[in-house]
Amino acid sequence: MDIKKRTSMLRACLILAIGITGTGVTVAVLKYLSPETGKGGLETPGLPQFSDDKLDDLNALENSDADAEIPQDENTVDSILSYHSYRVQPGDMIGAIADKFGVTQDTIISMNDIRQSRLLQVGQYLKIPNMPGVLYTVQKNGETLAAIAKKYDVNVVKCAHVNNIVAGKTLDAGATVFIPDAALDPLTRQEINGDLFSCPLHYRYYLSSYYGWRASPFTGKRSFHNGIDMAISSGTPIFAALAGKVAAVGYNETYGNYIIVSHYSGYKTLYGHLSAVLIVRGQSVSPATCIGRVGNTGMSTGPHLHFTVFKNGRTVNPLNLLR
Repeated sequence: MDIKKRTSMLRACLILAIGITGTGVTVAVLKYLSPETGKGGLETPGLPQFSDDKLDDLNALENSDADAEIPQDENTVDSILSYHSYRVQPGDMIGAIADKFGVTQDTIISMNDIRQSRLLQVGQYLKIPNMPGVLYTVQKNGETLAAIAKKYDVNVVKCAHVNNIVAGKTLDAGATVFIPDAALDPLTRQEINGDLFSCPLHYRYYLSSYYGWRASPFTGKRSFHNGIDMAISSGTPIFAALAGKVAAVGYNETYGNYIIVSHYSGYKTLYGHLSAVLIVRGQSVSPATCIGRVGNTGMSTGPHLHFTVFKNGRTVNPLNLLR
């Protein structure tokens, strides 16, 4: 072998690392390099995760024709789930953020467990997936991804691929799975977006007292007001704020003539200080049903409607739910 050829091979296969120290020259390491040496880095610090139940599939692929095309369901293409982090800016609304990232409002709401979209805070961080869908919490032991996909009417193959689990595998209560292309039910969306209830008064009114702590108009002492007071002329028609069934009709010293209506998902509404009640207990009502008229009965300083919203027995601020 001639000198030129030998020199060329040595240059291709060896690196001579030389370090300069304060006292002289130090020869460090000779390292063999293959022409096919690949590239890597800190962006892949660990082993990829896999489960043993995939080994048979891997062995089958190794024994198959290397040039054969591996069939894939069209719904699994580009369906690897990943996430973005977004910090809410002044003026941001969930709908605009969803459009920016190509997902739905439902996706952002469910992924971040948002209970009231009106309370979105500037500076708040949101977790946003790279595809539309909703996060589902398993309700009871034994549920399967196939059953959940059927419930949401979405593709079970894509659903299994995104979550990297077998469609028929039973899941434990409390586990969460991402359901691609799924949506929240309309009533839940209305509740979160704060437009679940219609205003029980169809005419302009004055909001004379808010929900929360206030000085009592009767004693002056600090007291909690469990609804809102809507001042308007006596006799003004009152309508049910949401479809439901009349749970109670009566009179007491505080609310005067009152009506309580039961709605879906643990909601109830109370209408107080009425001058007239126009429905009966057990009657089904809708937002088009006139249930009574504004009055000044009970503990009242003037004609108004007292409106309270209960959720599972606890009062909530009606202004967060009114359209």
